[in-house]
Amino acid sequence: MNKTPKGYRLHIGIFGRRNVGKSSVLNAITSQQVSIVSEVAGTTTDPVEKPMELLPLGPVLFIDTAGVDDEGMLGGLRVQRTKQVLERTDLGLIITGDNTWGSYEQTLAAELKRHNVTVLVIFNKADVVPAEADLMARLHREGLRSLAVSARTGEGIQALRRLLVESAPEDFITHPKIAGDLVPPGDCAVLVVPVDKEAPKGRLILPQVQTIRDLLDNDSFCLVVKERELREALGRLNKPPALVVTDSQAFLKVAADTPEPVPLTSFSILFARFHADLNEMVRGALAIAKLKSGDRILIAEACSHHPIGEDIGTVKIPRWLTQYVGGKLQFEYTRGHDFPADLASYKLIIHCGACMWNRREMLSRLMVAREAGVPMTNYGLAIAFSLGIFERALRPFPGAYAIYRQSQGDAI
Repeated sequence: MNKTPKGYRLHIGIFGRRNVGKSSVLNAITSQQVSIVSEVAGTTTDPVEKPMELLPLGPVLFIDTAGVDDEGMLGGLRVQRTKQVLERTDLGLIITGDNTWGSYEQTLAAELKRHNVTVLVIFNKADVVPAEADLMARLHREGLRSLAVSARTGEGIQALRRLLVESAPEDFITHPKIAGDLVPPGDCAVLVVPVDKEAPKGRLILPQVQTIRDLLDNDSFCLVVKERELREALGRLNKPPALVVTDSQAFLKVAADTPEPVPLTSFSILFARFHADLNEMVRGALAIAKLKSGDRILIAEACSHHPIGEDIGTVKIPRWLTQYVGGKLQFEYTRGHDFPADLASYKLIIHCGACMWNRREMLSRLMVAREAGVPMTNYGLAIAFSLGIFERALRPFPGAYAIYRQSQGDAI
């Protein structure tokens, strides 16, 4: 992999009405012709993504969206795509071109704030229509930073780049580790990586690669084996590893071959912490104990790959959960950035590890599920619970383990 994955990039969403210069501002920031610009309103139809390095911040992903005031049937689809971008935005830019600040802009700002997203208001076309000082002062009182720029002349663009760096959310700067904090420097982690048929030929899947890099960055080292070689590999070590991490699909065999005192978890559970909220997803997994025959379950995948063979989301998890519940369950599926607007009829949402996404989008989905009163967990936690090794898989994480123990009525 030669490029930083999207999940590691700060997602900067660019929002506003049609023809206010959103694409022009993006082109000015990046110093490239990323988006097509035109005097015709509605030129941008689908979100346009531009990855770049914004120093000293690092890798970012700009997302240029269609106008939120788009009209007609096609316009409605464009607005829907724009709202999907909002859910994965870490930092939001609201562009206005003529000092217009009405219900569209106010609603955008409120929705971004609802997702705990920092909002910057950019008054474009300052060379033609100077920004109104009274309006900027009012926005400041409402907690919205603003800046006047001209994408055409370049006025204020350098100041905008600095403001982006200054406004980066703290949780991006202090992004949690994957496994580095669980394995002390100089200690060893054993990574069990069954060869995934859905992975590109000659490659490991992304969570495995990212975990290896995270351990190396922590000055730890790792031993990578397939599940058939785990027992022999552990026998060759002169001391037990600090952690064993497995693909969730091999949980039972790996748990059987790993001595009980050795901490054990899965890549998917690591990513529940890295890309979402592990404690919240543990609470979601506990809802599996309350499932009964006929309940509806939503299985959500971030990627739109074509399932093959014994696919984990469409075959294995439904089979394991059905066996656990002892009755037929109703499974429904969603893939990519699509997500049902009405979640009330589901008893549980099970999400993939979302290794290709940023943390913000997963936190947004958790928030939506929480507001709907529907528990949400992920693949690894659901598998560990249904196979009876939930407690052991949580031991490396004190907070999550305490939630489990409390659910069992044990004093910590």
